[in-house]
Amino acid sequence: MSVRLQMLQVARLAGRSLGDSSELVRDFFRSQLSPEGAGFDRAGRPDLYYTVFALNGFTALQMELPTSRTESWLRSFNDGAGLDLVHLSSLARCWTAIERKLPSDLAKKLLARIETFRKPDGGYDVNPKNPHGTAYGAFLALGAYQDFGKLPPKPLSIVQSLKRLESADHAWNNAPGMPVGSTNPTAGAVTLLRQLHLPVNDAVGHWLLAQLHPQGGFLAVPGAPMPDLLSTATALHALSTLELRLSAEARERCLDFVDSLWSAKGGFHGHWADDHLDAEYTFYGLLALGHLSV
Repeated sequence: MSVRLQMLQVARLAGRSLGDSSELVRDFFRSQLSPEGAGFDRAGRPDLYYTVFALNGFTALQMELPTSRTESWLRSFNDGAGLDLVHLSSLARCWTAIERKLPSDLAKKLLARIETFRKPDGGYDVNPKNPHGTAYGAFLALGAYQDFGKLPPKPLSIVQSLKRLESADHAWNNAPGMPVGSTNPTAGAVTLLRQLHLPVNDAVGHWLLAQLHPQGGFLAVPGAPMPDLLSTATALHALSTLELRLSAEARERCLDFVDSLWSAKGGFHGHWADDHLDAEYTFYGLLALGHLSV
């Protein structure tokens, strides 16, 4: 099962925790789509990246997708010329989300553009000037290939590039030689390795569990001042692929943390100091709740 489908499968379970609040979350996702069927970024502008999360939210909550409107908007990007890796992979994911037949040769052209972000070490990164791949870049590339039913060429070279990003504390970071790992690169690397059916050192799971904040939620890096929703959702997803479960007490604390980020407007904030609501963090709220509901 692809990364996208795996996350959607889990996010669908969030309704168990949302209960009667599910309709408020549906209304929020509806508010995050423009008349063209595009997702709004935090400045209120249509953006491919945010469209991914809006469409995934619709699917997870079993809402009717604005397929025709979104398809017309996606066609305006043609084969993705001029897009960066984030938005190229988002364009691929949006086409898959609306389940419409792609224009002729579009998948081939998009994947060829994604390959231009491949690095000499076999990985991928969003920064064209970066000499090495990152877990995030590889995660985006793998997701795009999977959306079109393929794997990246020479997938084991991605694994080799990830090896250079391992930190001294048995985790991963986005740069080689770092003494301390970071939660999101670590979760991304774990997900990639499991998608490629490769083993993961037991120490990685223990490292992720150690990032659990006493008040619930996961820290982005060891010693961070507060947990955040992105790190919580990705850590829970990675732990699930490793078949590691939280204790009942830790699960309740995480549920309390996620609940503390929910707004009566139907969306989720990214962390306690975040004043904004958007489709991205609201989908991560669903993903976190889905993992905590099983």
